Amino acid sequence: MVLLPQVLFGDRYHVSKYEIEWLKAESCKELCTKTYDNSIPSESVYLEAIKKIVAQDYQQHWVVDNMPVAWCTQSSQDSNQKDICTTSFPVGCYIDKNGQTQSRCDPPNVAGKEYYYLLNHIEITIEYKKMADGTGRVIAVKIKPTSHASSKDEAGKEMCDNGNALSLEYDAAGKLTVPYTYSVSWVQNTKVEWASRWDYLLNSSNQVNVQWYSILNSIVIVLFLSGMVAMILLRTLHRDIARYNQLDPEDPQEEFGWKLVHGDVFRPPRKGMMLSVLIGSGAQVFMMVTVTLVVSCLGFLYPGNRGFLLSLGVVMYVCFGSPAGYFAARIYKSFGGEKWKSNVLLTAFFVPSIVFSVFFILNLVLWGEGSSSAVPFGTLCGVLALWICVSVPLTFVGAFFGFRKPAITFPTQTNQIPRHIPPQSFYTRRVPGILMGGVLPVGSVFIQLYFIFNSIWAHQIYYMFWFLFIVFLILVITCAETTILLCYFHLCSEDYHWWWRSYLSSGSTAIYFFLYSIYFYLERLQMEGAASLFIFFGYTFIMAIYFFLLTGFVGFLSCFFFINKIYSVVKTD
Repeated sequence: MVLLPQVLFGDRYHVSKYEIEWLKAESCKELCTKTYDNSIPSESVYLEAIKKIVAQDYQQHWVVDNMPVAWCTQSSQDSNQKDICTTSFPVGCYIDKNGQTQSRCDPPNVAGKEYYYLLNHIEITIEYKKMADGTGRVIAVKIKPTSHASSKDEAGKEMCDNGNALSLEYDAAGKLTVPYTYSVSWVQNTKVEWASRWDYLLNSSNQVNVQWYSILNSIVIVLFLSGMVAMILLRTLHRDIARYNQLDPEDPQEEFGWKLVHGDVFRPPRKGMMLSVLIGSGAQVFMMVTVTLVVSCLGFLYPGNRGFLLSLGVVMYVCFGSPAGYFAARIYKSFGGEKWKSNVLLTAFFVPSIVFSVFFILNLVLWGEGSSSAVPFGTLCGVLALWICVSVPLTFVGAFFGFRKPAITFPTQTNQIPRHIPPQSFYTRRVPGILMGGVLPVGSVFIQLYFIFNSIWAHQIYYMFWFLFIVFLILVITCAETTILLCYFHLCSEDYHWWWRSYLSSGSTAIYFFLYSIYFYLERLQMEGAASLFIFFGYTFIMAIYFFLLTGFVGFLSCFFFINKIYSVVKTD
C-alpha cells in the first residue's frame, strides 16, 4: 500500500530479490546476470540509459527492517574524523577526461578518457543486538558497493575480488556481461542500545556543529534587536509617554512625535478585506507550523520517512481552518466591514486555491515527464476533499464565532479628516521600509534554510527538529522586534499607515527566501531541462507563499499589540 507521504515525495518502495536470512552469512552470492548485445538496438539504448544515470549520479536508497541502509566512508581530508555515512549510494561511477568524479568513488587510473563503471557488488554488514528474551534486533545496516568484472572460478562461481572494475563498454565480440552479486555478514553489537540505533547516522557529519553556529548567529541578532527594543520601550518610549502626559491637551502646538497621529493611527486601511484574509491565512499557517514542530520535537515522527513531516503539516493545516476564519472575521469587523460573506469565502478559498492551482499545474508537468513524483489523480482528489470537506467548514465555524464577538475597541478616536503625512526620508518610505523589514529575520535563519532545501531536493534525512524549533522561535522573535522598531520609526515620522506596512515588512522575508532558493539552485543543484527548473521554482514559490503568510502574521500581530499598548497609556483629547 502506498502511503500519502510516499506519494507526495515521489517515493515508491519495491521489494528486491536480495535474500537475507537471520544470522546467515553469504559470500559473493549471485543475484542475477545480465548480458547486453551490441547487435540488438533496444539493449544498446538501455545500456546508454544506464550510462546517463551513472553520469548524473543517480542514487539508490535501501531499507532493511525499517532501517535505512547506510554507506559509510572515511573522510579523505582528516583520517581522525568519524566515518561519513549517507543513506544512499550511487548506481555507478563516472570519471571524466581529467580523472575527476562527483561521487565518493575510488576511480581507477584512466585519465585521458571518459570512463563508466557499475557498482554491481554489494557487501552488506548487519549489526544486531541480542535482547533479554533471546530475540535479536537490527541495530545498523551498512553497505560497501564495489565493482567487479565478470570472472568465474573453476567451479563456475563468480569471483567478486578479482580486482577488475566493470566498465560499461562492449568487449571485442560486442557483448557486455554484468553479474550482480552480494555478500552478507552479521556483527553483534553490545555497545549500542536499540533506542539509539539512529545515532551513528545523525552524528556522522558536522551538521550539528554547523547548526550550533547557526543558533549562535541567530541569538546574536536577537540580542541586538532585543537591546534596541528595550532601549525604545524602557527609555525613549517611556520618556515620550511621561512627557506627553504632562502636556496641556488643549494646546495642540505642543504635541510632537508619534502622539501627533493618535487621531489617525487606527484609521481603517485601504483594501481592509484582503488584509484581514491574509491575516487569517497567516494565523492558520502559524498554528500549523507550531503544532507540527512540537509534535516533531516530542519524537512522534519517524526520521527515516521524509514525507511524514509534510503529511502532518498538511493535516494540521486543514484542521486549523477555524483560527483562519476567526482572526479574519475579528480584524475585518474592527475595520467596520459589513461584507461578512465575502470575507468568509475569501478566507476559505483565496490562498488555498492559489496553492492548489500551482500544485496542479506542477503535477501536470510531472505527469507529462512520467515522473514518479506526480501525485496520482485519486490522491489529488483526496487532498482536494480534505480542503473542501474539512478546512472550509472549519473556516466557516471560526468566522461564525469571530463575527459574534464584539468589535475590537481602540484606545483613541479616529478623526473625520485624515492628517497630512509630511515628506519621508529614504528609509521610512514605503518600498525601502518594507524591504528592510525582511533582512534581519532571514539573516537569522538562512543557514537553516540550507539544511531544509538539502533535505527536500537532495533526498537527505532531516532529523534536527529541536534545532528547527529553536530557529522558528528565533524567527518569530526577530520578525516581531523588527516590525515593532520599523513601526515606531514610522510613527515618529508622522506616518500612520502601519496596517499593511507591518504585514508586508515582516512578510518581505519571503522575498529573500526566494532569492536564496535561486542561489541554492545555481550553486548546489545540477538539474537539467526546463521541466526541472519549472518544478523547483514552482514548489519553492508555494513555500514562499506560506513563508510570507507566516512572517506577515507575526509582524502584524506584534505591531498591533504594540500600538494598542502605547496609545492606551498616553493622554489624548
